[in-house]
Amino acid sequence: MKVVFHPDAEAEFQEAIEYYEERQENLGHDFALEIHSAIQRALDFPETWPTLRGEVRRSLVHRFPFGILYHIEPKEIIIVAVAHLSRRPGYWRGRI
Repeated sequence: MKVVFHPDAEAEFQEAIEYYEERQENLGHDFALEIHSAIQRALDFPETWPTLRGEVRRSLVHRFPFGILYHIEPKEIIIVAVAHLSRRPGYWRGRI
């Protein structure tokens, strides 16, 4: 199964990496590793994570207040958002 990012989710991911890297050297790198780990968990166990709305599920990120919001297609997982858990709930709904 392959992973596809919604363009806005890809932008969120890059912005968050830059934000954390500005705060502390290598923290952006650590954030990216944790995001990739959450994505891998979604790939390994795609239906394990709870649904938020419709078919969109959330895999939580360790160490950082983020979640990977995704939905499952037959041959791919689509990352809808790299969402901060305390900001603008539901902003991603227009992406599905």
